[in-house]
Amino acid sequence: MNAKTKLGISVSIIIAIIITSQSNINGLFSIGSNNIKIDNDSSTSKTLKIGYFPNVNHAQAIIGLKNGDFQKIIEGNTNASQSKIKLKEFVFSDGPSAIEALFGGQIDAAYVGPNPAINGYIASGKEGLQIISGASSGGAVFVVRNDSGINSVKDLGGKKFASPQLGNTQDISLRKYIVKNGFNTVENGGNVTIVAINPSDILTLMIKKQIDGAWVPEPWGARLVKDGDAKIFVDERSLWPPTGKFVTANIIVRTDYLKENPDVIKKLLEANVDETLWINKQLNKTNINGINENNNSNSNILKVINAFNNGLKQITGKTIPNDELKEAFARTDFTYDPLKQSLYKIGNDANSLGFISNTKGKKLDISGIYDLTLLNKVLQEKGLKGII
Repeated sequence: MNAKTKLGISVSIIIAIIITSQSNINGLFSIGSNNIKIDNDSSTSKTLKIGYFPNVNHAQAIIGLKNGDFQKIIEGNTNASQSKIKLKEFVFSDGPSAIEALFGGQIDAAYVGPNPAINGYIASGKEGLQIISGASSGGAVFVVRNDSGINSVKDLGGKKFASPQLGNTQDISLRKYIVKNGFNTVENGGNVTIVAINPSDILTLMIKKQIDGAWVPEPWGARLVKDGDAKIFVDERSLWPPTGKFVTANIIVRTDYLKENPDVIKKLLEANVDETLWINKQLNKTNINGINENNNSNSNILKVINAFNNGLKQITGKTIPNDELKEAFARTDFTYDPLKQSLYKIGNDANSLGFISNTKGKKLDISGIYDLTLLNKVLQEKGLKGII
């Protein structure tokens, strides 16, 4: 069976994953992909169709695409001997929808979380996509209501918690944490209930005291603390010693597009690296360390907050309060390092819980999911350390 045939089959598999995963759960705002159409532009221009979510951990795309930074690098000025590159962007509300669009040819590359990338890779017979760069780390917390009676892990039994999407990164983290601490979910004979709920509805249910807590990405952690009478019970970075680093977003590309358009993908990676460096400079971060609370400049942090909110408003018509975004950025690291070892662990955790397709009872091998060749070329050209 050739690669194109397998890729066609994989679309059906991905649709099945979406149905079984109840992936109609929205992201930070209600933005879907129902209006996306396959681009049949017959011009000689090359086209890069990129997908992303209106979430904090996709900040490079939100800022860079909406202020023109990405366009300057990717589209740029071309001479007569070069084909012009046309950049098109598509906003998604969840990872499975982005993977479906990738395999359907509606997009060529995307910012996505680890579990959709892993599921897509496995479902396509390990041929459909490649991770080509990191995007973000951290930015996920387990919050509980102040009056929930939860003061230690011993108090988790009999409680009801929420995650943004069944089988997504935060959902797997929550389920693994519950099991690791001696409890189990009701569907597995335990007494802990976990439900998948739109983050905006999570806030409503917290206020109504219909759930006891939630494992969420930022800025929902900051928002639940501020508006939902909640406290941070676990900052997920504490579960990843010694550095606190774990992948929450990578950049993926369809394998056939990568092979046919390495020049275009290299420009995408240049844009992502530049935006990552700019964000970290303003937040007084490095590609490794978090915000230095004793030496950061509020004016510089506001540059990132304003750039993010300006982009978000163009996408959704909404913005996030500055204080919530500052907290969210403080718990999120932006990095082009894909943090391979954390992805392997996340994949194994998801597999042990039965959330990776076609691998039931089998050892998960996703070592071939990465192609960092172009990323390392970009880093070398910029005088930066390569990724092993």
